[in-house]
Parts: sequence; structure tokens; C-alpha cells
Amino acid sequence: MTTTTPYPPDPHAPHNELPGRIMAREMAEQPAVLRRILSQGAPAIGRVAQEIAARAPRFVLLTARGTSDHAALYAKYLLEIRLGLPCGLTSMSTTTAYGARPDLTDVLVIAVSQSGGSPDLVASTRAARGAGAITLAVTNNPDSPLAAVSEYHLDIMAGPERALPATKTYTASLLALYLFVEGLRGGDGTPAMALPDLAEQLLARQEEVRTLAARYRFAERMVITSRGYGYPTAKEAALKLMETSYIPALAYSGADLLHGPLAMVDNVSPVIAVVTDGKGGEVLQPVLDRLRGRGADLVVIGARHQVEQASAGFVLPTEGVAEELQPILEILPLQLLAYEVTIARGQDPDAPRALAKVTETR
Repeated sequence: MTTTTPYPPDPHAPHNELPGRIMAREMAEQPAVLRRILSQGAPAIGRVAQEIAARAPRFVLLTARGTSDHAALYAKYLLEIRLGLPCGLTSMSTTTAYGARPDLTDVLVIAVSQSGGSPDLVASTRAARGAGAITLAVTNNPDSPLAAVSEYHLDIMAGPERALPATKTYTASLLALYLFVEGLRGGDGTPAMALPDLAEQLLARQEEVRTLAARYRFAERMVITSRGYGYPTAKEAALKLMETSYIPALAYSGADLLHGPLAMVDNVSPVIAVVTDGKGGEVLQPVLDRLRGRGADLVVIGARHQVEQASAGFVLPTEGVAEELQPILEILPLQLLAYEVTIARGQDPDAPRALAKVTETR
């Protein structure tokens, strides 16, 4: 018989009775965090966006690691699609290890970090500012070294995050970045107002996720795929599964999956497809057809009509939700899935082995 942790957990129960209690509590806080950003954080985000828009950056570079790197990738899609601004994801070692000093005049450098404490992020952002860049830190700590070396700062207002797997800071970063990009284009972020209630509804469906998790209790590897705005979700879901349950989870763009990795997919290989309701889902359709043709154990996270064509899945409330906002909802059942799979495998998702909350790369 499998013992599962109550969700949300009882905060007064002894630690040894509740593996995963911290991660569960922090996942449950996400609707409140989203409401806080929309009600308290949005005005400050809007002011920063207006100031930066007035400086008319010609290019954007995004700097991050781990979960924050997936938030940065989401911002790349937003900036290129919504604003037409060319973007790149930086390789920090070019600055921190090799000492390169490119001319960054009129370039916006956005550094995304939960803690704002990683030395390479701080060093590369300081160097970028010295090279003429407009620098913006997006962190959960306004007193962090990264915020201190940056010209501008966005506080994602998630509150302390103690579980090693980042959950609420990820969705908070996505929403803050969405509001920032909307501010750059003169929008007010009104389409995001429905997100907290929808997030609450999704997190209440844990029993559905627990049933889904039974498929992966003994999985030896997994493939997660998506396209467009859903691709950062696929990468973040893979990271959550690897760092909590230790299952090798490989994330591919649907386009990249067809360029070779598809050969490893067979009828015993679990595949999770994150299917956004919009252009991303449309261009992913040929990939889903190929996966079905190979007899893959295909699970879909997406709209009802997509889930009904798969082996199993989780229906998202995509009706009336803009495609660019769906990633903030898509990741929630996948966070729960990582949690449930880890509990089912007899491990504690709060404390993955060999990991620290702040990773000090240089």
C-alpha cells in the first residue's frame, strides 16, 4: 500500500511523518503568490517596464541557470513574439571564465535568479553593465547581490522557498516576466487576472495526478516534448522529475525530437506532451501523430480534445486563456506529478540528494 502526503500538508505534523511536506505547502501557495504579484507587484513592474521601454533597447540577452533558465526561455518567446525584439540566451562562461567583453550598448540584459546569489550571475551582470548594457534582475530577493549590481530589479514576491525543488518561484517568475513584457508594449496585464483562480482549481485536482503518477512509478526514463510557449514547461517538468524522483527525463522541442531522438521511443517509453492551445499545439500535431504511430505511451497535458486522443492525460482550462499565459498553468500538474511520483518511489522530494538551494557556479 502506498502512503501519500496530505495536500496541503498539516504543518504541525512531525517531519518524519510527512516526506515532501515543504514542497507540497509551497505548491499550494502558488495561487496566493500570483494574486500578490497582480495586486501588489504589478505597479512596480509596470514602472520599470516604462523606464526601460523609453530607452529603446535594440536586443535582449537573458541570463539564468536551472529553473530560472526555463523562465528566461519563456521570456525569450514573449519578447520575440509579442515585441519582435531579437533575444539570446547567454553563455556566462564567455565572460566569467574567458573574460570576453562584448559591446552591449543599448542591449537589455535580464538576469533571472530565485536567490540572486550565484556568483556567475552576479559577475556576468556586473560585466554587462560595465559594457554598456541596461541590466535588469528578476529575483525573489531584493537584497541579493544580483539585485545590487543591476540597474533595475523586479521582485517576484514569492516569499521564502525552502524546498529544494523550486515551484512557486518558477510560476512567480513567469508572471512577473509576462507583466514586464506587457508593460514594454503598453499593456496592463489584464488577461492574467484569471490565473490565480484557475491555478487554485488545478492544484485541487491532485487525485487525478496521483492516478497518473502510478504509470511512472517504475519508469526507467521519460521523454517530455512541446513546442512554442510550452517548450519551457517541458524543460522545467523534466528538471523537476529528475531532481526529485531521479528518473532520467529528457526534454525536447517537438521539432528536435523528430531529428533523431524519436528513434529511442517505443511502446514502453513514457512520453508526456505539453500541448498549448494555440500555434504551439498546432505545430506539435505532426509529432503527436508520429508518437502514436510508434505506439508510445503518450500522456497529454493540454486541452480536452488533445487529451482525448492520447493514452491518458490531464485536461487544462485553456478556453479563454491566451496561449502566452498557459505555461503558468501547464506546469502545475507537472509539479504535482513530480511530487507524487517521488512519494510513490519512497523518496522525499523536499531534499533531493547532492543538491543545495543556492548553486554557486562561477
